[in-house]
Amino acid sequence: MNISSIHDCFGCGVCVIACGKNIIDIHLNREGFYEPFITNIEECTNCGLCVDVCSYSHNDISLKNPQITSYGAWSKDSQVRQKCSSGGVGFELGKTAISQGYKVCGVRYNPDKNQAEHYIATNIHELVPSTGSKYIQSYTVDGFKSIDRKQKFLVTGTPCQIDSFRRYIQKFHCEENFILLDFFCHGVPSKLMWDKYVAMHEKKIGKLIYASWRNKFDSGWHNSYTIGLEGAKKHLDAVTWYNNYHQDIQERKTYISSRMSQQDLFYKLFLSDLCLGKACYDKCRFKYDHSAADIRIGDAWGGHYQEDEKGVSATIAFTEKGHELLKMCQCVLEPLPFDIIAEGQMKERPQRKPVTKELMEALNQKEATIEDVALILKRYYAKKSIKYKMMHPIHTLSSILNRIRK
Repeated sequence: MNISSIHDCFGCGVCVIACGKNIIDIHLNREGFYEPFITNIEECTNCGLCVDVCSYSHNDISLKNPQITSYGAWSKDSQVRQKCSSGGVGFELGKTAISQGYKVCGVRYNPDKNQAEHYIATNIHELVPSTGSKYIQSYTVDGFKSIDRKQKFLVTGTPCQIDSFRRYIQKFHCEENFILLDFFCHGVPSKLMWDKYVAMHEKKIGKLIYASWRNKFDSGWHNSYTIGLEGAKKHLDAVTWYNNYHQDIQERKTYISSRMSQQDLFYKLFLSDLCLGKACYDKCRFKYDHSAADIRIGDAWGGHYQEDEKGVSATIAFTEKGHELLKMCQCVLEPLPFDIIAEGQMKERPQRKPVTKELMEALNQKEATIEDVALILKRYYAKKSIKYKMMHPIHTLSSILNRIRK
């Protein structure tokens, strides 16, 4: 009747806030993913609350009878649209929720702890650090513990975090106080991978002081798989904070701007789907149109917006409450069928490969660098390519002839 036997779970941390005895915490496991542990098992009363709210311990989805309404959407504020990863809908939803008396539990990057973390924003200035994607697993506990169930909150998170959180507010009969927001999730990579990536760049720039993902500053939306970094030794002039959030939110040019199109090592490993948490492979049931949130957002990567470089958010309301908030925010909403909006998003959970074990073992070795780990991936792809060519000789020969002609 408790989570003591649960390992390699989603690491959502909702069990921590559900525990009336305050004897549950989360920490990183050997592979670099958060999982819970009981700090004093002798005080456990076996009430079962921690298991009741645990998405990993269930096979269904906590939101029943969703009603899908889908849009291509973007902020009417050009600066917001430019700063955010896709169309800026997430920020506009947070801003609107605050104007309606809600607080926002969002995610920011903390360079001092080298982690993404949930936190509470009560005004627009505090909301600004939540803009942009963070492609690492977030530490939820401090943020979730700051939530008062009697107050109104917009809570954002990965689909598994949100499914657990809905179970929590259902259990405590306060669902009416909350609006839940998730996103099309690719999966969460090992924190060990991010730590090694940062260590590689800190040799050049010093202690990391700023990080951003999906920056559209130079190359537009479709080539925005970029990581921007600044360190104590090497950085550009920081954005000045003014009383006007339009100044706060302007996009920031960073000292290091490393792109996926230029073989960035973090994105190569992340997008390989080979360094994700075990639960992402074995237990994820939240792909495509499966969600416990009131609203889901993501990138509208399909053909409908292939000429757009400013960014468009794939936006889906699953509940009337979510739909009402969406209609209130300062966004252009273009109604489109779900299959058009969700084109390019994963429909099934990723599959674990034998090389995953080798990659995880390398990540766990303190002396191994991110370059060492990426070399394992490179060898894997090379073997995979040779195998394909041997199994498809006609296609291989045709490709060789085409290259000769060119």
